[in-house]
Amino acid sequence: QRRVMGRSTLIRSKMSEKCVRVAVIIPVHNAAQFLDDCLRSVAAQSCSCLLEVSIYNDACTDNSMDIVEKWRDALQAKGFVLIVGHPPGEQTKPGGVGYAKNRAIEQSTAQYLCFLDADDEMDEDRIQLQLDLAIAHPNAIVGCKFRRRPAESTARSTEWCNGLSQQQLMTQRFRECTVIMPTWFTTRVVWEAVGKFDESGPGSPEDMIFFYRHIALGGSLVRVDKELVTYRYHTTSASFGVDRRTIFAVRVRAFEEQVLSCWSHFTIWNAGKEGRKLYNQLSDESRQKIVAFCDVDPNKIGRLYVHKSTKQKIPMIHFNEAKPPFVTCVKYGLTDGGFEENLQTVVNRLQLAEGVDFYCFS
Repeated sequence: QRRVMGRSTLIRSKMSEKCVRVAVIIPVHNAAQFLDDCLRSVAAQSCSCLLEVSIYNDACTDNSMDIVEKWRDALQAKGFVLIVGHPPGEQTKPGGVGYAKNRAIEQSTAQYLCFLDADDEMDEDRIQLQLDLAIAHPNAIVGCKFRRRPAESTARSTEWCNGLSQQQLMTQRFRECTVIMPTWFTTRVVWEAVGKFDESGPGSPEDMIFFYRHIALGGSLVRVDKELVTYRYHTTSASFGVDRRTIFAVRVRAFEEQVLSCWSHFTIWNAGKEGRKLYNQLSDESRQKIVAFCDVDPNKIGRLYVHKSTKQKIPMIHFNEAKPPFVTCVKYGLTDGGFEENLQTVVNRLQLAEGVDFYCFS
């Protein structure tokens, strides 16, 4: 009798899983040279769910849409539903990545969303593995580890991102998006709660804006600890159109809203270029909470930092004298391990917790 009940439960589970619908969201703007590889990886998916492939043509002027149509039969043969959207009327100017993602989501019906850039590829088990995790964490952005193509491109940031623990996905979020956009998998409910992607157009860091809004609303971050996406690096990528100063400003605003608003005072670890860069981007209210810069440079320690325009005077102290809370503005991996060793010494001595007593920003 127990075996029969177990089999019945398994059948119901399989039927329920088959009713789950996932939409692969692919915004496309002049991606003809990459689309065959991208769509081949979609067609290879081995998931047990119902799959929609939602492509939005963001004013392509190449033969991208011809390539999409070429894959229609192969996708439908797998039981996948292909949805292709186009700009209204005579629109010839691209709306940007955020705009195209929103339109691709709106034209789909699935309760789960798997994001895939038109120049990237995914392993055949990606959707199934991320779906399993998303079902367990319905309020999360679910990511995965990734590989770069070419393999040597952005090696330092790739190593950092793939090396983060599950806890560090949240605690190190101000250094960069700890779950990179090409690996995102989430629910339609999460997308609706955040209020869709920013549609400011080309040059907007729409993924980072969404990322921080999601967390501000109480959303979580989780990751499948397996490389499931091939993330292509090339100079025509939309990410190259986003000004680094814009990205920095978004990070600082999020840090102020989510952390500094809760701190009555804090120290900036680094009295040099990176620390002063953060200072300059902060609001006047946040600046007034700074009690010190800390550093390792004997030429700075014991002196006052006086800002040229605000005339604010801030003491520069040795890092061993720093008291929490503090924010570090030193780039990892560039000091032959010196900064990392110094930070760990302070953390151990004062029994500090990252994400509570300190945050890393650079």
